[in-house]
Amino acid sequence: MNSRPAPPTGPAYRRLSVAERRGQLITTAQRLFAHRPPEDVSLDDVAQAAGVSRPLVYRYFPGGKQQLYEAALRGAAEDLTLCFAEPAQGPPTERLARVLDRYLAFVTEHREGFTALLKGGSVVETSRTSAIVDQVRRAAAGQILHHLRASDPGPRLLMAVRTWITAVEAASLIWLDDGRQPPAGQLRDWLVDHCVSLLAVTATHDRETAAVLERLTGLETPDGRVRRLVDGLAPLLAAAPPAAS
Repeated sequence: MNSRPAPPTGPAYRRLSVAERRGQLITTAQRLFAHRPPEDVSLDDVAQAAGVSRPLVYRYFPGGKQQLYEAALRGAAEDLTLCFAEPAQGPPTERLARVLDRYLAFVTEHREGFTALLKGGSVVETSRTSAIVDQVRRAAAGQILHHLRASDPGPRLLMAVRTWITAVEAASLIWLDDGRQPPAGQLRDWLVDHCVSLLAVTATHDRETAAVLERLTGLETPDGRVRRLVDGLAPLLAAAPPAAS
């Protein structure tokens, strides 16, 4: 007696739900935008990478590439914002170092998209994409101020924090352009020292920042980052000529 052929043993096809398909397309777009400038990625590229047709991409994103890019950017911004979350435990400079480790890993993974976005001039850059980036900056500032215990910062302290965030972005772009040199760990340490130094300079002009800095340095270890920074600066600053009597 002839037996029937055995049914296929491969995985059964399952139609994705609307949310799953949309998520798949966004994830695929994020991967492409991370490694290529946005203007170099087409909907055909996204469709091919996702294994779907171009009309299907349009079905989920009728606004075309711009709508898909903004959705991908919003998802990446949420991931980047998560990098800033850090428990308020241990020396503040060590907390900041861990945040910077995650941040530098993120910009490395999303090099092309990160560079195109922050340098501006992209054909897909709009007021909406700029607002998404500004939201990330506000989230970063909010986390820093949380660790500074400054819920209602004055103008000088707020300016110092925002200035440092701008410096981190600029340093990240230069670092990527220079082949990620110096090594990430050295860049991280320099950025931590830069933050402490900026707060220290601001503290000489602002009582609120001085109080914040005094409180933070009290949480540092005797041989920690702040102590090493002070020891490194002391001989350099000691070379300054004395004030006239």
